[in-house]
Amino acid sequence: MKFPCVVSFLALALSAPTAQAISVDGRIDPVEWQGAQHVTDFRLTQPLTRAPVPQPTEAWILATPEGLAVGFRNTQPASVPRTRQHLQRDQNAQADRVNLYVDFDGDGRAGYDFRVYLSNSIGDLTITNENQFNADWDGDWRHATSEDDAGWSVEMLIPWHLAPMRDREGGRRTLGIQLDRTIGATGERASWPAVSFSEQRYLSALNKIEVPLYRQTLLAVTPYVAAVSDLMAGRYAADAGADVFWKPNGRFQLSASINPDFSQVESDALVVNFSATETFFNEKRPFFTENQNFFDVPFGAYNGRSRLVYTRRVGAGSDDGTGQGDVTAAVKLNGSGAGFNFGLFAATEADAEGRDFQAARVTRDWEHQGVGAMITRVTRPNLDREASVLEFDHRWMPNASWSVRTAAAGSLVAKSGEKVRDTGAQARIDWDMGGGWRQQLYLLHLGDDFQMSDFGYLERNNFNLARYDLARRYTSFPEASRYRSSDWHAVVSTRYTDRGLHIADTLTLNRTGQLRNGGNDAFEIGVWGPWRDDLTTRGHGLVEMRSSLWATYDHSRPRQGDSPWSFDAGAGFLAQGVGDFAGGEMRAEFVPTYHASDRLRIFTGLEVDRDPEWLLWRGRENVLGEYRKRMLSLNAGTEWLIDDRQELRIRLESIGLDAKAKRAWNTGAGGKPQPASTMIQNFGLRSLGFQVRYRYELAPLSYLYIAYVRGGDSIDDGLGPFTAHREFRKSMELRDSEQVLVKLSYRFE
Repeated sequence: MKFPCVVSFLALALSAPTAQAISVDGRIDPVEWQGAQHVTDFRLTQPLTRAPVPQPTEAWILATPEGLAVGFRNTQPASVPRTRQHLQRDQNAQADRVNLYVDFDGDGRAGYDFRVYLSNSIGDLTITNENQFNADWDGDWRHATSEDDAGWSVEMLIPWHLAPMRDREGGRRTLGIQLDRTIGATGERASWPAVSFSEQRYLSALNKIEVPLYRQTLLAVTPYVAAVSDLMAGRYAADAGADVFWKPNGRFQLSASINPDFSQVESDALVVNFSATETFFNEKRPFFTENQNFFDVPFGAYNGRSRLVYTRRVGAGSDDGTGQGDVTAAVKLNGSGAGFNFGLFAATEADAEGRDFQAARVTRDWEHQGVGAMITRVTRPNLDREASVLEFDHRWMPNASWSVRTAAAGSLVAKSGEKVRDTGAQARIDWDMGGGWRQQLYLLHLGDDFQMSDFGYLERNNFNLARYDLARRYTSFPEASRYRSSDWHAVVSTRYTDRGLHIADTLTLNRTGQLRNGGNDAFEIGVWGPWRDDLTTRGHGLVEMRSSLWATYDHSRPRQGDSPWSFDAGAGFLAQGVGDFAGGEMRAEFVPTYHASDRLRIFTGLEVDRDPEWLLWRGRENVLGEYRKRMLSLNAGTEWLIDDRQELRIRLESIGLDAKAKRAWNTGAGGKPQPASTMIQNFGLRSLGFQVRYRYELAPLSYLYIAYVRGGDSIDDGLGPFTAHREFRKSMELRDSEQVLVKLSYRFE
């Protein structure tokens, strides 16, 4: 009697849907994907018509013990050309690809974008603040593609240990998910659900799906060794360190680094910046990009660049001016408990003059709103300075049309026994009115003594801004039109200092368009009324500027059919200054790219810039110099992806600039410029950055680099003669530094 019952029970158990092991080979096996959620309702989101897609796409979503598995089947007949371009990791291109967007906690706070191209090239990005994407982070996940006459397929497997996730009760987890597919030849994007990252609400609008709650543990150690040969000094140096990643459960994640890798094999773009605003650089060091999005809290600018934690401060130029700060150790902890998410960050630099950095953040979310708080602290012994910032933020999304985000912060700086306090606040209110119409109101207050740049990045303080943006999206273009869709924005704003001084009122009109050939273009025109510049003199008075006008146009065209060429082009005009109008600044840029094959591309970017009214502070209180500037810039290189593991990159950047002195100005009471007798000199500037880099991928996130790097900068002043072409040619002779670097890193799990 018992034997038939046992047989029946086993038969029932074997026939029940279970999570199959997915063999990630790019081929959709119905047996492997049995029990998966099947998605077929893809809609056009580029252009954002939400109409049925012209090329059928279907996908499968399956939670397995090994990770979140997603498969795509993309129908693409021979009449629709396929773009198989091979790309460096995180490099963007108008090519056939699919994207998986995941919010592992389903609360709209943070998400990840995993993209796989037809060529099996990949990219992975983090998403914060609804639609702010950051490509600094690299994760360890699996992917594969395959193709046939009817189309092509993709399989992905995202391990559960890849991101910090809150534990859930009842053995189930709620994910935010979007799937999409882009056709390179047309630029069309098909998505499920039919929401676009160009909308004001994106991350919180992803589809919510429930999956079984799986947990994974991981301990990964990535040691590295690096050797540098300084060809100029005839010296050799070696360095070593290690990154540690530990995830004992789903609620806790720890990253630590001893002598962090400073990405000697990466390089920043050349920049000429004589302004009072600091240049912003992206992070490149592996430890500082690992799960950093929890600490990426934008504050102080509507464009999202200003932030409370700017990790490039850690290990930046030392306070005693002797070189770069030497980071000895850093640690980062992410976790959750009792409905809260929390994170801790700490880093310390060597020697008595070294700085110490700490940050802590906590968040709590409900169905339609969430709150968060962050505190940062920096100790700078060499300056006898200690700086702290405390921030609170709140987000409220009562329905699909409205989104309200507010934040307030206070800073406390103690220097040589004196303490300075001040505050800042911001509010962003978005309203999607339907029918393609959107509105946004942004309000910002930054106190005169509000300071957060010891650890964060703030473009400026002593600032009040009110900005209103009315937008309209058009998607119904006739077939004969060169456009598929366009977005128009009309923006008005007013700016004041915290002391009530009126800086400027502005009016801007811009439009971005998606073309039927897969390219895009954009133009903008704007005007400032007569305005006051309170930054150029670095605190030595105002400068009254006449009304300003600017206009820009940019165009991008991808490869078409069998053509090996793609290009980007742009032009701009800016008329501003203090004296009589002299014609305004004109800029033009052209970047043609020759695709010798799907794995080899050669590009040459040339930019020319002419400004007859270039205004510079000369470092002497209220003295300004007016120059005629001419600049020539080159950004060229070759990228050869030898195979799926090897790549060779050659990059050349060069700048030549000449500035011919025209006159000097003094700013008197009220900021009105007066001609001055101060002598100013002509000057010339040249800069060079050249790199040849070979990379071999030993295993996931494990690399061998060999690089040759050369560069330099030079500024000469006097009578000259200086010409942009001469400075550009002489830049090729620069040899301030010349190095050969070898670096090996290997991830042990």
